[in-house]
Amino acid sequence: MPDHHSFSALDRHAVLSGSDNGFPWVAGAMLAFEAGEVVRLRCEKLSHGDEAAGREAVLMVSEKIAAAFEATMNLLSGATPAAVIHRYREHVAANARRLSANEAP
Repeated sequence: MPDHHSFSALDRHAVLSGSDNGFPWVAGAMLAFEAGEVVRLRCEKLSHGDEAAGREAVLMVSEKIAAAFEATMNLLSGATPAAVIHRYREHVAANARRLSANEAP
């Protein structure tokens, strides 16, 4: 019976070296972590239930649709998963900056 590992040699190399050859595991994990902070900021804003919360809800939905179309088009035009994740991280960072600027000190 062959020895089965949960990670391939390429995966181990990517994690240990920070390489984006293949699927960018570290960048994907960072995207998940960073997106969690944006979810927290948005939930806080939405919890106020005011007009600004309504605008944020509409913006959130339109951004999700636009990001899905952008990622699809990038993949169809030959972009790598690393490039798509990098672009998503740019969107998430922009949202984090915008939402953090609106937080009370």
